[in-house]
Amino acid sequence: MVMVSEHNVNEKGHLLIGGIDSLELTKTYGTPLFVYDLSLIRSRARAFLATFQEENIGAQVAYASKAFSCIAMYQVIEQEGLSLDVVSAGELYTAIQAGYPPERIHFHGNNKSVDELMLAMEHKIGCIVVDNFYEIELLKSLTTKLNQKVKILLRVTPGVEAHTHDYITTGQQDSKFGFDLINGQADQAFQQVYKEEFIELLGLHCHIGSQIFETVGFKLAAEKLITKMIEWDNVFGYACKVLNLGGGFGIKYTEQDTPLEPSTYVKEMIIAVKQLVANANLEMPEIWIEPGRSLVGDSGTSLYTIGSEKEVPEIRNYLAVDGGMSDNIRPALYGAEYDAAIANKMGTPKKVDYTIAGKCCESGDKLIEHISLPKAEPGDILAVFCTGAYGYSMASNYNRMAKPAVVFVENGQHQLAVKRETLEDLIRLDLPYHIEKGRD
Repeated sequence: MVMVSEHNVNEKGHLLIGGIDSLELTKTYGTPLFVYDLSLIRSRARAFLATFQEENIGAQVAYASKAFSCIAMYQVIEQEGLSLDVVSAGELYTAIQAGYPPERIHFHGNNKSVDELMLAMEHKIGCIVVDNFYEIELLKSLTTKLNQKVKILLRVTPGVEAHTHDYITTGQQDSKFGFDLINGQADQAFQQVYKEEFIELLGLHCHIGSQIFETVGFKLAAEKLITKMIEWDNVFGYACKVLNLGGGFGIKYTEQDTPLEPSTYVKEMIIAVKQLVANANLEMPEIWIEPGRSLVGDSGTSLYTIGSEKEVPEIRNYLAVDGGMSDNIRPALYGAEYDAAIANKMGTPKKVDYTIAGKCCESGDKLIEHISLPKAEPGDILAVFCTGAYGYSMASNYNRMAKPAVVFVENGQHQLAVKRETLEDLIRLDLPYHIEKGRD
């Protein structure tokens, strides 16, 4: 086994994923195919947890499962001792079916329905992250009706927003999520819940952005939330038990990306929170975080079979694959960038600049705008890296494309985690037309 551009390659010049020949995987499961290397997920989860343990800080690391959820993934996350962040009845139901400990499940969302809240309460999940005044009224009604207590966090918008290397301190007020700290909404929400008989307010939650490569934004958010904690302690004698600083930790999609190590994000958060609460003579709260992309993103590789090629002289060469925006909407949706390689030609010189096109009936269905690859031929396997987050979870049946299979690899073994959809699956919920034709 050798290394080619940070990727493991066997003596045949084939890409290895988790020690397994990627072409063996495509022959077994077909393409398009999502492949997850579980060793990367486990090592990242342990790195987040270990830093809190080393610093002797009470904490929960909750997997933000919107990045990718299925029964098998939830079971792997549970094995690593993480908590779980869900945002819908579907994710919650999947977690329940996976046997996830309900006390480690946190329920997010800006428009939870009565049925969703009832499902959460039925299974006595660990925490509901309350997002708005309507939800407060629903919880007051349901908890009283059921004579059942729930634990909550109040999600607030701290006026801090961070993406990649940038952060701003006034840009998050216009958000569909949470209670605004600046205009007094958070204070109103606090006063509506903190003395409720059946509602236990654990503390505050915020989420400042995604694909973040620095820690300044997290520190600023912590300062704003702890300032509010100090105020509530002074005025109401309320002691905040939990400070949830959300997720958004970045990963390396391309050479231009420079994310920090999990331990760096966590250590910087801990230092900032410790100093702030010590200065205010407050009890140290538990620190909760919600990594999603940073746990599973770079563990995932999408494998496609290359088909047609179209040369537009002096403009570009299109290279088409058997998937596209139906299994990875991110490039078309917001210009996300990826790196890729021809999995069966890893040692071959890169001589052609290609645009990787999907097969959906949209001109914008391009997975990669420009990439240098070896001369491709029909039947070659294209590997697109770091697709473990928001690929399958945002997949659709546009053009009646069947969703790909998902495979886990670990310890030289592989197993199917999600079956490939069939043509029969695509029409399974369809019903024939039956309205009687009208008469003139």
